[in-house]
Amino acid sequence: MKLLIVTVVDEFQKDVLQLFKKANIESYSGSDIEGFKNASSFMMNTSWFPSQKSGVDSSMFFSFTEDEKIDVFFELIGQFNKHLETNNPVHAVVVPIERSI
Repeated sequence: MKLLIVTVVDEFQKDVLQLFKKANIESYSGSDIEGFKNASSFMMNTSWFPSQKSGVDSSMFFSFTEDEKIDVFFELIGQFNKHLETNNPVHAVVVPIERSI
């Protein structure tokens, strides 16, 4: 068993939930988060409020699941990200579980 962590901008949240379903990952948790990227100094200086950084509404999902399902999920994300026309791909990482209770 491993921990799968996925981050996505809200625009693609429903798509990621469909990918979970296609990969037979039925149990997962989610949370609303705010995503940030380091803006260039030019972009910060042209802002009305340059001291304020604004984030992007995003979601984070995580699931304790089996390797086989994770492999399928990663294939699906790879295909999904290939066809994106934005600079906000779906990100996923896998963390091994040493102990659980």
